Amino acid sequence: MIELRKALLSAVCLLLVSPFALAIEPQIHWPSGWQVEEVTPDGEAPVPPQAVSRQRAIKNDENGLTLMVMELTGTPIEEGHKVNLEGVLMEMRKSIQKDFARSGYQSVCSKMHATTLSRLDALETTCVITENGRRVISQTLVGAIDADKAYVFSYAGQAQAYDASKDEVSSVRDSLEL
Repeated sequence: MIELRKALLSAVCLLLVSPFALAIEPQIHWPSGWQVEEVTPDGEAPVPPQAVSRQRAIKNDENGLTLMVMELTGTPIEEGHKVNLEGVLMEMRKSIQKDFARSGYQSVCSKMHATTLSRLDALETTCVITENGRRVISQTLVGAIDADKAYVFSYAGQAQAYDASKDEVSSVRDSLEL
């Protein structure tokens, strides 16, 4: 179980090194019962308004073990810079697969498909992580580009918690104000 928790947290940590951050905090209505955190880069003071900002909510079981993690990251886009969203999400997906493979897990990710994130057109992919043919973790990445900002919304969890949390995740996605 400890190894599974480490794998789940390492999947979410991929988002911490993502090139996405948020210039102005979006409005997020996290589900009740989830532990909400502001994420700052390791060893740094809270980020200034124009720098990296991340928001995360964690769902723990009664013993404090992580079942699910949702996180929103984003970054201001420099004027004139064109973000290749599909390329960025593909790289994030590859990193997820490599990290889990190092821990002895297998993974299969869905093809990118069009969706929405708040009011923005977006791309989405989901990775299913297995161990000895048994699904243990699922992780979804949703990326969107605004005129001057880029966003990634990610959610990951143990198989049963991921399935049981679909309504909560949908509620968060539906309530996002970017």
